[in-house]
Amino acid sequence: MTNILDDEQHLIRARVSLTQQIDRGSVVLASLLAGAFLNVPRHPFVPVFYRREGERFIPWRGTDGDAEAWLDAVYTDDSLITEVDGVHAEQADSGGVTGVPTSSSTAPSLMADMLDALDVNDGDEVYEAGAGSGYNAAMLCHLAGHKHVTTVERSDTLTALARERLNGIGFDPLVIHGDGARGVPPDAIYDRIIATASVRRVPPLWLERCRIGGIMVVPLKGTLAGGMIARLTKLPDGTAVGRILHTPAAFMPLKTGPEVEAPVPGVPDSPTRQAALSGRVLDDWTFSFFAQLHLPRGLVRTYGLSDIGLHVTTLYDPADGSATRIEDMPEATPLVTSTGPRDLWAPMEEAHRLWRRLNRPRREWFSIEATPAEQTVTYTAPDGQLHRWTL
Repeated sequence: MTNILDDEQHLIRARVSLTQQIDRGSVVLASLLAGAFLNVPRHPFVPVFYRREGERFIPWRGTDGDAEAWLDAVYTDDSLITEVDGVHAEQADSGGVTGVPTSSSTAPSLMADMLDALDVNDGDEVYEAGAGSGYNAAMLCHLAGHKHVTTVERSDTLTALARERLNGIGFDPLVIHGDGARGVPPDAIYDRIIATASVRRVPPLWLERCRIGGIMVVPLKGTLAGGMIARLTKLPDGTAVGRILHTPAAFMPLKTGPEVEAPVPGVPDSPTRQAALSGRVLDDWTFSFFAQLHLPRGLVRTYGLSDIGLHVTTLYDPADGSATRIEDMPEATPLVTSTGPRDLWAPMEEAHRLWRRLNRPRREWFSIEATPAEQTVTYTAPDGQLHRWTL
């Protein structure tokens, strides 16, 4: 029997199916971008990925039984988890692992939306922060030409695998093991810059190394999910301006600089006050991007269920030691308990009131501006009133 991965007609049909799935969704594929998805295979970049089974992540290989089901999963418009707590799927034993996903192959429709916004042309010099599996870099190689693509990855394992797999399908971009926010090759200037991991703000070096008239597509996210994707154009004065894309994005954070976990302190049981909102509102992706604009940089959020199965959120600001717990109560108003100088839930309640007063504005109605000194997001209401937040 022929191995399904050696059946070129089957693989072509898989790529056509994926392209059709993307095109049937919210992304209208330009012909060049459709050509990239039709010609660049995904399966060489994800020979092993994790399936979630309860609390465990189980590695799934094309050789594990039903190869056709595996291939269908690869060419489905979905993200594929490739690393959990630094353990790559290829290094995991068959029993799997527990932990938090730390790398994945992005859902192709989200890739398509970002690549469409990036508007890559043949010969453009492209910088990618976060090589990951290498699949997005392969798309960039197809669009710009592989000699014009630089991709940086902090994980040495992922760097080696991405380089090997890109070479395996005939692409030879510059693949660097380093810090994507700080590891830009000296004196290099780029027409296009894209990140496949999230940052709190646009790194200054990206702003500096983007050519005048160049485009950056950058996922912006703090402690909350449902972040934003910014598309910025570099102006002659060094400012980068643009819009937020309509697509929510919960990319994993770009690993950059020293990584220090701030442990969340316990919050005393009193005093308490009644909350206007449950902490669950932060899981509403239509609101969470707006909520993030009102949160201090560096704030940490933890959440889970209480002993009686009700939602509990804790916010902690390491800058001044403030910590606030928002706790759902059975058949009663949620309670807020704070320690330290500030009640961290009060700004969220006010932000939610403003969001409702503005008639729940969408991401794509917001503008962004980045300079070497300041980065801001703005929204102009229908009555002309300007609202502005500093990232």
